Amino acid sequence: MISKELTVGQLAARSGVAVTALHFYETKGLIKSNRNAGNQRRYPRDVLRRVVVIKIAQRLGIPLATIHEALKTLPDSRTPTAADWNRLSALWREDLDERINKLVMLRDKLNGCIGCGCLSMEACPLRNQDDVLGERGPGAQLLEPTTKP
Repeated sequence: MISKELTVGQLAARSGVAVTALHFYETKGLIKSNRNAGNQRRYPRDVLRRVVVIKIAQRLGIPLATIHEALKTLPDSRTPTAADWNRLSALWREDLDERINKLVMLRDKLNGCIGCGCLSMEACPLRNQDDVLGERGPGAQLLEPTTKP
């Protein structure tokens, strides 16, 4: 008979994620475990899918806080369906499209930039397109804002 829950070692082996990472994910609220009579962690099998989604999202550069918010949209009372996963991925689509556009721009303009020596923060199409930083006033400006202006 196959157990409906996985030990932390089984989850680590099946997901390719270290036990310590699984414990970390749990402390951050990304995954949940149950405890057996011996106080050992037992993970429902659907946690395996969540761990895989976490790893894929991390590879895409999605911050853990964003991953956590997205995973909170999944149901706790049942195994997520394809529709649940589609809704989750839609949350990331706009951000991923923006990242892709930035990478395409970097790729397309990089040849003209490397070694140009212009040192022009006003004209550089990669670091200060359309001199948006100049509009913020004199002095040092944040080149990669954490929030959109």
